[in-house]
Amino acid sequence: MKPDIHPPYGPVVFRDKAAGFAFLTRSTATSDTTVEWEDGRTYPVVDVEISSRSHPFYTGTARVVDTAGRIERFERRYARRGAR
Repeated sequence: MKPDIHPPYGPVVFRDKAAGFAFLTRSTATSDTTVEWEDGRTYPVVDVEISSRSHPFYTGTARVVDTAGRIERFERRYARRGAR
């Protein structure tokens, strides 16, 4: 690997304000805001809109889309009227 071309990789807190959930991990993401973590140290914090605590797939609130009805409607609308 080439030296001095990679961004710094260090501990970062990702915070989902909608779910009130935060987790500490390592990333190249940076932020000007910081938060004091449970261990007493201060880490940069990145706010995210969706995390595993608020995503519908992980929370079990995902809706099933009626794709069969859509396909049938498409086939009825654009079906070939016969060979030409």
